[in-house]
Amino acid sequence: MLYVYQIKKNLKLANPKVLGFIALLLLSSLTIGLSRRLRQEEAANPPASVHILPVETRSATPVNSYPVSRTYTGEIVARRRSELGFERSGQLVFVAVDEGDRVNPGTPLARLDTSRLEAERRQLLAQRSQAVAQLQELQAGPRTETIEAARATVRQINEQLELAQTKRSRREWLYAQGAISREQLDEVAFEASTLTARRDEAKSNLEELLAGTRREQIAAQSASVKQLDARITSIEIDLANSTIKAPFAGTISRRLVDEGTVVSMGQSILHLVEDAGLEARIGVPVTATAQLQVGSQHQLQIGQNTYSATVSSVQPELDSSTRTVSVVLTLEPSAAATVTPGELARWERVESIPTSGYWLPTTALVQGTRGLWSCYVMAKAPKPQENQESPRPASVSSPQSPFHVERRDVEILHTESDRVLVRGTLQPSDQVIVNGVHRLVPGQFVRPAQR
Repeated sequence: MLYVYQIKKNLKLANPKVLGFIALLLLSSLTIGLSRRLRQEEAANPPASVHILPVETRSATPVNSYPVSRTYTGEIVARRRSELGFERSGQLVFVAVDEGDRVNPGTPLARLDTSRLEAERRQLLAQRSQAVAQLQELQAGPRTETIEAARATVRQINEQLELAQTKRSRREWLYAQGAISREQLDEVAFEASTLTARRDEAKSNLEELLAGTRREQIAAQSASVKQLDARITSIEIDLANSTIKAPFAGTISRRLVDEGTVVSMGQSILHLVEDAGLEARIGVPVTATAQLQVGSQHQLQIGQNTYSATVSSVQPELDSSTRTVSVVLTLEPSAAATVTPGELARWERVESIPTSGYWLPTTALVQGTRGLWSCYVMAKAPKPQENQESPRPASVSSPQSPFHVERRDVEILHTESDRVLVRGTLQPSDQVIVNGVHRLVPGQFVRPAQR
């Protein structure tokens, strides 16, 4: 009683405006609580007079990647292309082919003047024959007749020396008797000395002939023969290089000079393009090369036809202008009959892009605010809290568990035909409403459609 008296006393002393504000706050709180209670009860047991829309739903199934079809364009090139020229300079005297001619490997295509080389080759062959003859003579050694002649010379000088020595002995006796002068004695002595020297020389020549030719002389002459052989081989190489032969089977695409032109070493004469091996060089992003395997088969669109091609290599360098990596694909051999180098090739590939999200039909999207997108899901209504002071009348109860519409904000990652890949607030267990979203608003009662 004292507490009530105190409240009444305070109310009498309070400002009437403050009391009115307090009463308004209490009334608002009571109204909000009652409204929330009614909504929960209506969600749990919607009135029988409310029309519940049937909706078609689909479970939100998460994915880790999605396929993307992309088309890359490249150029058809020949596997081998050669700018043919001579390895030496000279006058062009013969061109056997013209533009558009097909040639086989080893076919002579053009020839230079070789008259000077032929003359030099004949001269070297003559010098070699002379050098070989001298080498054979040295290897055979002196002839028997030469040795016998040298022996005869030695015997003859010995006989002359014996006669000179006999004369000297006689002259010495005569000189001792005073019959001859000293000058006559010296003449005989000098003659004997000269014959002795000649005898020694003849013996040395005979010994040299008997010993044969020295190995050093044979080796020096053999080296001269090899030197001449090397010069002849060099001339023969120049003669062979005076004729251009087809290194592979192909077609002459360009003829750059004609007969009578003096060409320099390395100057292009003909342009040869291989027919059998055709390749497509197509630039792709670096990220796309991780999914490529050398040897895998693919389909290329060239003109109106489709051809099978095999990935032969992936270039290791990045093109600075296109920022792509060149992929080389070898066409099937039958394509050489209908495909021409320089044509455009289109390569359509299906690439897998790793990302997490959900596939939804485009009919499930709802445009939100500020350019965002949403979708509707069918969720169960929350159960009302127990309150015995305000029971729900039994006449509005429903035998089925009710569902209502909830909004889920999503982000579109990829669009493909009539479906989109999204990510956002969706959960794997959500039942996404896929049709008739224009008739729905968040909080509306719905039920699953009979399939």
